[in-house]
Amino acid sequence: MSSTQLNVTAREAVGKGSARAARREGLVPGVVYGKGMEPCPITVQPKALQAAISTDAGWNALITLKGQGPFDGKQVILKDLQVDSIRRDAQHADFQAIDLQQTLSVMVPVHPVGKSAGEKVGGSLQVIRHELEVVCLPTAIPDAIEVNVEAMEIGDVLHVEDLVLPAGSEVPHDVNFTVITCTGHKAEEVEGEEGEEVEAEGEEA
Repeated sequence: MSSTQLNVTAREAVGKGSARAARREGLVPGVVYGKGMEPCPITVQPKALQAAISTDAGWNALITLKGQGPFDGKQVILKDLQVDSIRRDAQHADFQAIDLQQTLSVMVPVHPVGKSAGEKVGGSLQVIRHELEVVCLPTAIPDAIEVNVEAMEIGDVLHVEDLVLPAGSEVPHDVNFTVITCTGHKAEEVEGEEGEEVEAEGEEA
């Protein structure tokens, strides 16, 4: 689990006017919220914010806030980041204070590992779910869910219940949905042959 520190400054004023003023000064306005605390408006240096979430853990990095305010020493994760659609710079950041002893829900990327047998004969590996909702302790958040796909042949499908999850992690689900598939010419040929058989049976009838 990646962890880092982030220096932030309390904002005395709240509202859109305060946020715009912070952006004019080259800062990113934000808010820290969590169980047992009042939402606290803050500002943060954009480069420091980017560095904090540029680890392998991304948004799931465990961040310890530093600064003068009730947020000092709070451990948080980034829950939302608004980005300008044109300039792509950060406009507002939401941080959630967390309890290291309580599980939480986060989105974790899916990373295929290796080259599938199907790809080696011309097939294509398709990741249907690029992220999965994971429930775990903050200290056990995985950087990624790694899935070994080397044994997958053309036509094979990996469902969520087929995955080997990191220790202490759970992916809540009601349906055994598809995560990764391997498609290619072999599947198409089989479908074509089946179609020809159906047509031949029709002619015999």
